[in-house]
Amino acid sequence: MEGTFWALVPPIIAIVLALITKEVYSSLFVGILVGSAFVANFNVMGTLNTIFSDGIVAQLADSYNVGILVFLVFLGIIVSLMNKAGGSIGAQLATVLLGVLIFIDDYFNCLTVGSVMRPVADRHNVSRAKLAYLIDATAAPVCIIAPISSWAAAVTSYAPEGTNGLLLFIRAIPYNYYALLTILMMVLITVLKVDYGPMAKHEKNAAKGDLFTVPAPPYGDDEVKGNGTVIDLVLPIIALIICCVFGMIYSGGFFDGEGFIDAFANSDASVGLVLGSFLALVITLLVYRLRRVLKFKECMESLTEGFKAMVPAIMILVLAWTLKSVTLSLGADTYVADLVSGSAQSLQNFLPAIVFVIAVGLAFATGTSWGTFGILIPICLNAFPLENGNPLSIICVSACMAGAVCGDHCSPISDTTIMSSAGAQCDHIAHVSTQMPYAMTAAAISFVTYIVAGFVKNWIVSLIVGIAVMVVVIFMLNYVMNKSDDKEPEKSTT
Repeated sequence: MEGTFWALVPPIIAIVLALITKEVYSSLFVGILVGSAFVANFNVMGTLNTIFSDGIVAQLADSYNVGILVFLVFLGIIVSLMNKAGGSIGAQLATVLLGVLIFIDDYFNCLTVGSVMRPVADRHNVSRAKLAYLIDATAAPVCIIAPISSWAAAVTSYAPEGTNGLLLFIRAIPYNYYALLTILMMVLITVLKVDYGPMAKHEKNAAKGDLFTVPAPPYGDDEVKGNGTVIDLVLPIIALIICCVFGMIYSGGFFDGEGFIDAFANSDASVGLVLGSFLALVITLLVYRLRRVLKFKECMESLTEGFKAMVPAIMILVLAWTLKSVTLSLGADTYVADLVSGSAQSLQNFLPAIVFVIAVGLAFATGTSWGTFGILIPICLNAFPLENGNPLSIICVSACMAGAVCGDHCSPISDTTIMSSAGAQCDHIAHVSTQMPYAMTAAAISFVTYIVAGFVKNWIVSLIVGIAVMVVVIFMLNYVMNKSDDKEPEKSTT
């Protein structure tokens, strides 16, 4: 089964079960069980060893993964402190600033923006599903076009030896159509108030006061307390941003003589975010005590409350990492690599669109965009070396990045999708099912745009085509949704 389509069967089973049963923990575990049975050739003890020793325990023993979990806990504690202090009151003043500034890391983006926006969204009757979509769509799609981000660092690390990875990343930004069109789509659907698919039901229910539509997820108490002011929200967030940047460049060797850009490119996101979030937590505690916003006992209570609030996200992450590990053990990367290599020369002009679709499928099935970069970027650059000056090399690299972000955006086992649900405190399956039509709309238009780019090899022309198609599609959806609303029969008053 190794290196064949069977390698993709376990994540497909987990995803299908999650969408059918609306229950993510058991679905992920079944996927892990099936994949582990494949790896162990259906030997019972071998399957159990693969699940636990080589799977869950190994993932929890990985220093990078543990760092991300510790970062989640620290962030949960900061959010709990902000809620106790009442810092989320007046958050509208800081929302625009946050949306622009938090491009450093998608994990950081999801949970920080979520904690700030929840009280604002609740007051304006925005459904938690819509909030989760907006958080998710401004996380990875924004990070993948930001040169100073952990995503830029990941992409540059996959560049061939002797290639300026950061320059490659920057040159690929104009061709990253999924990210650019997703941002445009969010603006259009927000301004025109266009909701379709399952999201329309969630938004209609939210307008009547039901923010969840489905039973509320098992997160901690989200009630805002205390008499904090806007500054009690802004200071912790500014501290978090500055400290996380400091942590990232520190882990990249900035204080050992590396330049700022090189240090960011070489940074360890796990180490940097743990250091940054811990420093921000200490600063938040000191500020709240000095300003007498919270008592010492209330600060200490937030330690356990913040941890408890992140337990659901931590459980899903550990299971998702284990499933990802099992899938890669079955050689999913080899299978996909062979598919791409086989079509590279015969379908040159269509290759950007093909790479985009394959990257979407691989990232969706494995839940990892960074892993998709690692598999596909070297293949694209081997097929079309940069030194030959073929513009398809940059276009295909960007198509790989865009497809990976799209698949990551849609996948129920993706870290970013899971943390967007946690940030919005939205039921995870509700988030996945409601955002899927939106993501697929942007993906379909991106696919058409990559076909155009493969022939014209000009980012301006192809981007204009993509923007035009997106605008037409959204206006058509707006027209159709308004017509369907007009046709709804009025309720009888008798």
